[in-house]
Amino acid sequence: MSLSLSLRMAVCVGALFPAAMLQAAPDAEVEALKQELQELKQRYVQQQQALSVLEQRVKQVEDQPAAPPPKRLVKSPADLKKGQTVAVGASTNATGSAASTSGASYGQSLKDDSAPAQSVSDLYNEASGFFGNGKFSVETGITYSHYDTRQLFLNGFLALDSIFLGNINLDRIKSDTWTLDLTGRYNLNNRWQFDINAPIVYRDSVYQAGGGNGGAAGTTVEQTVKQDPALGDVNFGVAYKFLDESENWPDAVFSFRIKAPTGKDPYGIKFLTSSQSNSLAYPQSLPTGNGVWSITPGISLVKTFDPAVLFGTLAYTHNFEESFSDISAQEGVVVPGKVRLGDSFQIGAGVAFALNEKMSMSFSFSDLVQSRSQLQQSGQSWQNVIGSDANSGFFNIGMTIAASPSLTIVPMLSLGMTPDAPNFSFSVKFPYYF
Repeated sequence: MSLSLSLRMAVCVGALFPAAMLQAAPDAEVEALKQELQELKQRYVQQQQALSVLEQRVKQVEDQPAAPPPKRLVKSPADLKKGQTVAVGASTNATGSAASTSGASYGQSLKDDSAPAQSVSDLYNEASGFFGNGKFSVETGITYSHYDTRQLFLNGFLALDSIFLGNINLDRIKSDTWTLDLTGRYNLNNRWQFDINAPIVYRDSVYQAGGGNGGAAGTTVEQTVKQDPALGDVNFGVAYKFLDESENWPDAVFSFRIKAPTGKDPYGIKFLTSSQSNSLAYPQSLPTGNGVWSITPGISLVKTFDPAVLFGTLAYTHNFEESFSDISAQEGVVVPGKVRLGDSFQIGAGVAFALNEKMSMSFSFSDLVQSRSQLQQSGQSWQNVIGSDANSGFFNIGMTIAASPSLTIVPMLSLGMTPDAPNFSFSVKFPYYF
């Protein structure tokens, strides 16, 4: 009985062992498959993260504007320390901002060691007088000036403290001048600059006088005098940049100009009397130059103060004594003599801002103070010309537009602030760089 039970138990145990072994094998394979699946999931997560990072980088590149091709080379204070030059990343001709900073100032772009935009470089070069890449620059400019002045002359006396007895003459001069300037420049190693300027001048003046005809103050007569376009005084200049901008020092440029008397001089031009009124005198013709040689040494300073560019100028003009065959303005009279025009000082200062990569604006004040001139008739002593001294002050509003990598447009409006200055003048210059 017990033996039979033992045999049965042995048979049952023997039958169970293969089943247990068969069950253990699939469990191990499943675990291995699960482990492999887990590793694949981890790799998939890592690939997703890598794809996400790559997609973000592609998006950033697509969102950025295409970098403009390098233009002229302009030295910056940071580069000067390294003895290198940087490629301007937008047009270059007067002042502007870095392309990567989109509207930042030139000073900030230098601090960030990035290339200045065209408007910054253009304005900077316009202020300092130097231009970037390429050795040649051709500039065409046109200037319109309007001058309107009135003078009241009283010839008589005041009776009973309220009644004026005598002649009242009211003189008025309206003058319009158009000047076409043609300028060529040559730049040597961004250190020396040579230029020549030739102006073509057209003038139209209206002379008016009131009164004088038997005391008829209400009577006004006028006479128009025109000067056809003609060559003015050609001038030559040389400039040397003796100091490069650094953290503590500005760009400093010394210039020297010579003006030749190639235009029509104002001496010997006769004044005629109007047939309508003896109170109106007007010139027979109009001059296009001052008739004498002159030299003008000057200095210009330019410094960046983020976000602005500051600039200033100081110049002195000396006019040389000159002899003429006739210096008389009286009709029918010829008087030879000498002319000594008064020397003049000119100062100016301003500030410029880059509005964006293609445009910048500047505001400045300039003042020219001229001393009194002298005339000497043959055989006589020198005599002062009363009223020949002048003080001409201007407030200037300028703009620099980078039209292309090589062309810049520079409009400027000058408002006269003193009686000796023109009421206003407007100019547009088109410097083109090679």
